[in-house]
Amino acid sequence: MTARPTLTVSASDPTPPYEQVRRQLADLIGSGLLRRGDRLPPLRQLAGDLGLAVGTVARAYRELEAAGLVVSRRGGGTRVADRPPRPPDAGSPDPDLDRAAEEYVWRARAAGADRAAILTALHRALDGTP
Repeated sequence: MTARPTLTVSASDPTPPYEQVRRQLADLIGSGLLRRGDRLPPLRQLAGDLGLAVGTVARAYRELEAAGLVVSRRGGGTRVADRPPRPPDAGSPDPDLDRAAEEYVWRARAAGADRAAILTALHRALDGTP
């Protein structure tokens, strides 16, 4: 049995508490310590554990959901999202390349990158520029 990762919020950090929580959870997801399908703590429990308002933790979860990293269902809690489903008849000539791209996008989003930043990084990598 592995121990659950511990989240912390620092009052001396100028980063807002919701962003500290969002960033830590995104890092745990991106690193694989939180895996697809893993359940995040309920809002009230995590808020109590961290000494935060429930709305603060709710905002962090909403931000993670907007990035596609978690899925919240009423009565079902919040879980780390599965990979986005592939459209039927995608007919990709290289499924390994598609999986690698999905993994890159997943990790980039976990790091807080938006679509524009992800595309810029891909273009730099393709062009061989730093």
